[in-house]
Order: sequence, then C-alpha cells, then structure tokens
Amino acid sequence: MPFEIHGHVQHGYFSSLTTVILVLLVFVYSRGWFRLRSASPISFPPWRLAAFVGGLFALWIALGSPLAALDHQLLTIHMMKHLLLMAVGAPLILLGAPALPLLCGLPKWFMRRSLPLRSRTPRLLGHFFSNPVFCWLAGTAAVIAWHIPTLFQLGLSSEAWHVVEDACFLSAGLLFWRPIIRTGPRDAMGPRWSMPLYLFLGTLPCDILSAFLTFCGRVVYPSYVSAARIFSLSPLQDQECAGALMWVCVTFAYLIPAVVITMQILSPGGAQREAQDVLYEFPAPELSGSEAEVV
Repeated sequence: MPFEIHGHVQHGYFSSLTTVILVLLVFVYSRGWFRLRSASPISFPPWRLAAFVGGLFALWIALGSPLAALDHQLLTIHMMKHLLLMAVGAPLILLGAPALPLLCGLPKWFMRRSLPLRSRTPRLLGHFFSNPVFCWLAGTAAVIAWHIPTLFQLGLSSEAWHVVEDACFLSAGLLFWRPIIRTGPRDAMGPRWSMPLYLFLGTLPCDILSAFLTFCGRVVYPSYVSAARIFSLSPLQDQECAGALMWVCVTFAYLIPAVVITMQILSPGGAQREAQDVLYEFPAPELSGSEAEVV
C-alpha cells in the first residue's frame, strides 16, 4: 500500500508537469503557425495545426490524464498508452510539420541563438534518422524490448524507468512514421511504392506479440495478478483484451495509410506525385522582415 500511494503521488507530479509542457508546446506551435500562415497560407493549412494539437492531446491522454494512472492495474490501459504514443500521437505530430512552426513560435532571441546550432547539424545525421531500415528497426525494437517480462516489470516497479519506457515508445513512434509522413524534400529516403511493404512489415512484430498475449493461456506479467481489480476482468482476461486491442488497432493504423499510398501510386499521375512527394511535402514559405532573418 505505501508503494502504491507513493506511486500515485509521483504520477500526480509527472501528470501536472506533462500537462504544463504540452500546453506550452501548443502555445508555441500556434504562435509560430499564425506567423507562418500570414506569410504563406497555402503552405500551412489549418489541418496541420489540428493534427499537431490532436497529437499532443493523444499524448496527454496517455501520460497526463487520470486514465494514465490506471496502467498499473490493467494491462489493457497500459497497452492503450503504448498505442496512443506510437500509433496516434506520433503520426499526428509529424503531420503537423512541427519543426518550423515551433521555431518561429519561440522568442526571436532564442531563434537567433539556435540558428548556429542548426547550421552545424550534420546532414548525414538527418538522413540516418530518416532511413526506413533504421526507423523500422527502432520501432520494432521498442515494441519487443519493452514487452519482455523483465523490462516490463522494471517499468512498473520504478517511476523513473516508467518515464523512460514512455519516452522510448514516443521516440520510436516518431522514427517509425517519419519515412511515411514526409514534410520536406530531405525526408524522402525511399520510393513511395516501398511504403506499403514497410507498413506491412511493421505490423508483423505487433501481430506476433498480440497473438501471443491473446492465446498463450497464462498471465505473462505477474504484477497484474496481485494488482487491485477495478473491473470484473480476471488478469488473464485483461491480458487477452490487451492483446486483442493491440492486434486490431495496429492493423487499422497501418492498413489505412498503406491503402491510401497504394491508391495514390496507382491513380492517374501517380508517378509524378511519387517523384514530387506532393502529399507530404510543402514549399518553404516566403517570409518577410524579421521572420526571414531568423528562418
């Protein structure tokens, strides 16, 4: 009981801090978006702002909402957090093309100081983090590693490791979706026709893991055996629900963009769109005055 109370207190602090950080990100992004929107309305449509805010809202549900405190009682809630971080929050944030709006939303003195650092960033590093092979391996490694019982139990028993686990899932999600959601010419690392295959391969480790959790017939994570039950689900039923949730959500989250990309490639003019990547790229806006100086 003392550990449980201590855990709830720590989660309260972390939840409040997460909420403050996410609200600040919304404010900075919105400020930068309005500035860029006034300079180039076509390049920054309202749906990018809505996607970014929606992605941060998904992060808040997973990390800062009262629902997040229940992941120690239900594996289904724990799995829902992972899905919100990797399959919902990460792609929505990338659809918002956050780099330039966040930069333009910061104070001008901070923007001027950050420009030398950006100019020294090796271009090869950006290409490496956009490589589909590396991005697929990062997403797969996070899913498999953190569901190994030893690491999973470590995340449940330590608040610090729990934060590391959440950070790993979010980072892996951002890396995994980066080859799919292309917001600039430097992001295009592979041909568009390979992306449906990339998404299909991404479902395989998730399908294997979810099938194991659903049909293995035993409780894999002992912490949920002794956890207080808040619903009329046995630990095994809870695990089966978590596996089924992962199976269904990942399948649809990866299948829908795969179908969309395939239809675009097969549609008339698909070859030209594949070459230009017009779906995910947008031209750099022409800024004026002080905005052009810092960007």
